[in-house]
Amino acid sequence: MYIVFAASECTPWAKTGGLADVVGALPQALAKLGHTVSVFLPYYRQVAKLVPDAPVAVPSLTIPFPSYNRFVKILDGGLKDGVQHYFVDSPELFDRESFYATPSGDYADNAERFGLFSRAVIEATKVLGVPDVFHVHDWQVAMIAVLLRSTYFFDPVMRRVPVVLTIHNAGYQGWFPPRTIETLLLPWDMFTFTKLEQNDTLNFLKGGIVYADALTTVSQKYSEEIQTAEFGNGLEDVIRQRSGDLFGILNGVDYDEWNPATDRHIAAHYTADNLDGKKECRRDLLHAFGLQNVSDETAVIGVVSRFATQKGFDFIVTILDRLVQEDMVLLILGNGEEYYERLLSEMATRFPDKVRVQVKYDNVVAHKIEAGSDIFLMPSRYEPCGLNQIYSLKYGTVPVVRATGGLEDTIEEQAFGGGNGFKFWGYNAWDLMDALVRALGTFKNKDEWTRMMRRGMGQDFSWEKPAHEYVRVYERVIQNRS
Repeated sequence: MYIVFAASECTPWAKTGGLADVVGALPQALAKLGHTVSVFLPYYRQVAKLVPDAPVAVPSLTIPFPSYNRFVKILDGGLKDGVQHYFVDSPELFDRESFYATPSGDYADNAERFGLFSRAVIEATKVLGVPDVFHVHDWQVAMIAVLLRSTYFFDPVMRRVPVVLTIHNAGYQGWFPPRTIETLLLPWDMFTFTKLEQNDTLNFLKGGIVYADALTTVSQKYSEEIQTAEFGNGLEDVIRQRSGDLFGILNGVDYDEWNPATDRHIAAHYTADNLDGKKECRRDLLHAFGLQNVSDETAVIGVVSRFATQKGFDFIVTILDRLVQEDMVLLILGNGEEYYERLLSEMATRFPDKVRVQVKYDNVVAHKIEAGSDIFLMPSRYEPCGLNQIYSLKYGTVPVVRATGGLEDTIEEQAFGGGNGFKFWGYNAWDLMDALVRALGTFKNKDEWTRMMRRGMGQDFSWEKPAHEYVRVYERVIQNRS
């Protein structure tokens, strides 16, 4: 089977979140199963810095717009772990400081940027090889499904190629003015509530949901949640209408990158059979955050996250005065909303012996936090899948999470017998505090804590099982279109 992935992010070239990790790892898992896989990515400025001399695969493709054409090149990103990568090169649209926005807001021409990218992927595959199935990710490339069922409907090469759309986060949908229909050369009869229109905007993600052959989400729980008003962000009705074609497939993780037995970023290696190295990682982490003389009996709580209300930072801020009374230190790494960057930095100043914050994203420090912390904190309001809690399990760092999305699917509450972590269910700061108190109390019982660590470290969340599940979805949509 030949599968073409299209996405706005992919490790190691372009990343803002978990989407990039999935698009980097899932194709490799599919290639290991014997499938042929290509990945298309915009040739952002950041990508060009990493691959400055990528050879040309297709010298020119014409992408039409209402009163002009744009011309793009397809660059050969090379074969990596059995997966072919291609970059769509349009300097006027992708040679910019960031992927989607400036500090003052989204790029005004994002509809044109990702509309062009979607059409360029389709046109490129007509030259480089038509796939058996397209697998597209989030709103930025959902337009591929729309184009194939409208503009390319009578194309004898493309009309039978199915599309699988993965919704990584239904909160980001790609809303644009009605006139975007004309910009993308789509017929006005698609600007209706049953197709692309949503609150008098053109909604990229909605179009993908309506026109894709199958939908997937990144956990079983999230596939249920997005069919409700609380998590569907206005698309719950259209998602429910497609529920027969909706599949929740839990993301895997890349254990070549996230494994304490081999991790090149941490101070010492360790395994479930020999945990001695974790103590050295703990000391190294405390040193990296400038803390000294922290007792072995003091729990180290780690956070690696985007600073946003969605990630539960309103809860952390609410309980912090109470939390610092416990025998713990809190180490936070991340950046995001300016309000939380400033507030968390101020709290670190107020409690220098208890709270340390690094306002940045640093991959090496993220690895150190996973390896050196005792507890990993993820109190998200919603979390489609989450990867850090799965990394934490592998590193013997016990997660405390809100029971939502993939956090609900991967973490088993200790109080229910056995378990690999601690959960709270209500969207309430003091429910989080109760879960932390349970975790800190259990941390004092070293035998039980070690059993929990080893229980989590023994679980397998690799990509092999999800890859097989995706293959079944691909086979289903191919058969339905044949």
